[in-house]
Amino acid sequence: MRIQPANHPLSIGSVQPYPSHLVQSLTLGDGVPVTIRPIRPEDAGIEQEFVRNLSDESRYFRFMDTVRELSPRMLAHFTQVDYERHMALIAVTALKGREVQIAVARYVADDERQRCEFAIVVADAWQQKGLGTRLLQTLIGAARATGLRVMHGEVLAANHGMLALMSRMGFIAHFDERDPRTMRVELNLQ
Repeated sequence: MRIQPANHPLSIGSVQPYPSHLVQSLTLGDGVPVTIRPIRPEDAGIEQEFVRNLSDESRYFRFMDTVRELSPRMLAHFTQVDYERHMALIAVTALKGREVQIAVARYVADDERQRCEFAIVVADAWQQKGLGTRLLQTLIGAARATGLRVMHGEVLAANHGMLALMSRMGFIAHFDERDPRTMRVELNLQ
């Protein structure tokens, strides 16, 4: 999933109020409490730590590159969102008395605000627990609520777990004609 920083900074005047209605608490099947919530600028530290702690494979599947950590520009782009055109939801839990990010899902809408590109990644130790499904369901709901019509993304063909999730969530997948290693996935939000 390739969502990368835009070439222009986010306009401060366009930031919407914090969407607290998207905050939700859940308990995973193993009894661990998790909170899904929109990201905030002050989450930069846990976002950076989250990316650093992903396995090489998970980082490659998410960024389609060998990113080890986020540059300051990427970190600002990923944590300073406007909650409408660019939404990011994180899943956090308490570990050893501090909040730790364990997953993130985001979308960025096109200029016409009809389509949005999405990305999602779940920390390796937290995969296969239903967290990706719940996070993506919440992201899809947020995209629908803003009137977006289509959610799309790119997934490496070798990322079988993500492709299975996309299928379960109703996305249509097809090979990218420009790159046979990549699948294009798309969901009609109407």
